[in-house]
Amino acid sequence: MFGQATTEDDMRSYDLTDIQASGELIAVTLSGPDTYYEYRGRGFGVQFDMAEAFAHSIGVKLRMEMASDTAELLTKLADGEADLVALEIEAPLQEETGLTPCANKWVVRASALELSDAVRAWWKPEMKAQFMAMEQQRTKKATTVRRTVRPAMLSRSEGIISRYDDLFIRHATSIGWDWRLMAAQCYQESGFDPQAVSWAGARGLMQIMPGTASHLGLPMSAIYDPEQNIAAAARYLRELSGEFSDISDRTERLCFILAAYNGGKGHVRDAMALARKHGHNPHAWAEVNPYILGLSQPQYYNDPVVRNGYLRGSETSGYVRQIMDRWSAYRGSARAVSPNAQPKPARRHKEGESRVKGRDAFMTDSL
Repeated sequence: MFGQATTEDDMRSYDLTDIQASGELIAVTLSGPDTYYEYRGRGFGVQFDMAEAFAHSIGVKLRMEMASDTAELLTKLADGEADLVALEIEAPLQEETGLTPCANKWVVRASALELSDAVRAWWKPEMKAQFMAMEQQRTKKATTVRRTVRPAMLSRSEGIISRYDDLFIRHATSIGWDWRLMAAQCYQESGFDPQAVSWAGARGLMQIMPGTASHLGLPMSAIYDPEQNIAAAARYLRELSGEFSDISDRTERLCFILAAYNGGKGHVRDAMALARKHGHNPHAWAEVNPYILGLSQPQYYNDPVVRNGYLRGSETSGYVRQIMDRWSAYRGSARAVSPNAQPKPARRHKEGESRVKGRDAFMTDSL
């Protein structure tokens, strides 16, 4: 009853009807390229795809969680922290554990008879091969973006990078960024194509994922609009800057922000934790970058200090490097303020109001 503590018997009787009433299936698995990983806030992997398909079949959403090893998977299930283990468990289960395998060797609590029956009714022998083929196709497409790439520099003689320079100036300035850095990031993301769509579903000039767009207040109907897409990206960059405020060096912080924009802040924090564990400076990008790369290897993504599991580290590492290199090139070719930008009218200052912005507001020459 409401207001009473949940007992062990209550937990053991939690079954399909309770899951459907809650609207959420909690599955737990191991991290890895073939099981479950996150990319830009969205889940991927064979076990994730199968668990999500099953969740949809019973009319609920999936919440996928990770464990560090098989023993932890089974403990989470037995303790009621998950509804099923989304992993083929080969070892026989002892009766006293109160757990039982389903048709595809997923595991549920023995008392969850309705859930077990639902899994068995849904599962077909050919499913695993189908989901594996889907993941292989996804891997082939990984990092690809459907786009029409524009020139990296619209007019070198006039210092014009793109037709969106005025938008970069307006919105980069609002977060204390050099507009040329935001332009370099945009070229890396979409090649200056406002209609670009990535393999993972990111959209527009700054390749914003639908979930991130919702978080930022950007409606899907406006996600391809250049100004609204860039403005939302600026809000996200400001948010990420706050997440890494412990990195005092501003130029170093930029690398961490860019890495988080691409790979997710959780993965970046994992790489920082690994760097710290191995005696390196977690606030220096050059010392964290090897662990960004390392997060694609089991010895690192299964490390106890890692909370977010597998990452395609080579993509995130390359993303940061290429943007920083292009920014350097743009600073040598484009002016601090582009000649095709339309300056906004000067704002009247109220009496007593300072006419000088704080140092953090405008860093267009140094950042």
